[in-house]
Amino acid sequence: MAHERSSLVLAASLLLAFSAHAQGPAWPTAKPVTLIVPFTAGGSVDFIARQVATKLGERLNQTVVIENVAGAGGAIGLQKAVNAAPDGYTLVAGPDSAIAIGKLANPAAYRFDPLKDLVPVGMLNTAPMLLVARTDLPIKSYADFVKLAKAEPGKYTYATSGVGTVLHLAMEQLKQRSGIFVTHVPYRGGAQIANDVMGKQVDLAMLVSASSIPHVRAGSLKALGVTGKQRIASLPDVPTFDEMPGLKGYDVLTWTGIFAPKGTPSAIVSKLNDALNDALKDPDVRARLAEQGALPGSGSPEALGSFAQAEFARNQKLVPTLNLKD
Repeated sequence: MAHERSSLVLAASLLLAFSAHAQGPAWPTAKPVTLIVPFTAGGSVDFIARQVATKLGERLNQTVVIENVAGAGGAIGLQKAVNAAPDGYTLVAGPDSAIAIGKLANPAAYRFDPLKDLVPVGMLNTAPMLLVARTDLPIKSYADFVKLAKAEPGKYTYATSGVGTVLHLAMEQLKQRSGIFVTHVPYRGGAQIANDVMGKQVDLAMLVSASSIPHVRAGSLKALGVTGKQRIASLPDVPTFDEMPGLKGYDVLTWTGIFAPKGTPSAIVSKLNDALNDALKDPDVRARLAEQGALPGSGSPEALGSFAQAEFARNQKLVPTLNLKD
């Protein structure tokens, strides 16, 4: 009897050990989770990612570390995520520009397919953009600037965070609709742009709301218009472009999703999605996003995947009609 009991105990122990091995180690326990931001520190994507990272870490019981990997309009940061081990310890804050525009506008920078080589986790946020100008530009409205630009085509400059970004796409659409020529000055990220407009190195900039609202409210930048259908609550006097004569229907928003390397186990993706959705319900996170004119994302990985595919399909038709080469 004793021998039989010992055999049963041994068998049960082996079964538990095999089961634990089959399921793999618990996640996340081995190391901190890295969230790659594919732009420089201080920009809008960086700001939003940092707001959520701490709350996400609290829900995962693990530190979430931000790593800024800038360059090529977000392609370099995405490439690092694509090359990472699919173990749940590397994520990327994938913005619209890099996920659904970059491969169309700058194919040489994409030796991978963001929609195939990354798996969606969940939508992080959506946000409008602001067209801002240096305060000494002799204009009071976007209509005034159009007159100025038409009088001297090519004289004025505008900055964005890079060729093929959603900011670039939005401004080129606006130029096309308005019939003006303004020279593009691409940067590696949004953090330096506001300073250079304030410093008069550049005349205008198309910026995500998070990067521009504080400067507009401080009076150091002049806001000419907001993309999207609604005015920003913190800047109620700044009109949307959709309100302006000849620009009805102009509606471009930025968005950022969280993605993981292809092959990341579905159980980990599901756990990440639950933690992200819960973090985005946090009152502090929602309040900070609202201050910047942004809306928290939500929903399933599948919803983000379908949305990103639809955005890419829309941009396939739009990009060839615009000048996004420089």
